[in-house]
Amino acid sequence: MSEARYEGFVPGRHLLDAVGNGGFRFAEMSHRGSILILPSGIYAWPVQAASEISVSSFEPLFAEASDIDLVLIGTGKNPAYLDENIRWRFRELKLGVDPMTTTAAARTYNVLMNEGRRVAAALIAID
Repeated sequence: MSEARYEGFVPGRHLLDAVGNGGFRFAEMSHRGSILILPSGIYAWPVQAASEISVSSFEPLFAEASDIDLVLIGTGKNPAYLDENIRWRFRELKLGVDPMTTTAAARTYNVLMNEGRRVAAALIAID
């Protein structure tokens, strides 16, 4: 995983405490911008809008695919569809993927984490 591109690493599994104001609260800290939540920790994610999501956006996530069953994708304030190439890559890795608004994805992530599920999330920051 490229440390230069995915700065802001916070190791471990953490619930999200708040969403909005351009970022997220978790692990007793605040982060402005989008985040990628993986089994290894939480990373800053350079995606700022659903239109910027590409297969390469998920390379760090794909590297940890063996530890993930489901990926929640928070597409911002509005729901958005994923490009078919992205969906195919998730299928190839046998990963479930569910795009939804960022607020819904954050809530769902917390519920699934509390259930002990093998979930990851890619969340676009919202105001």
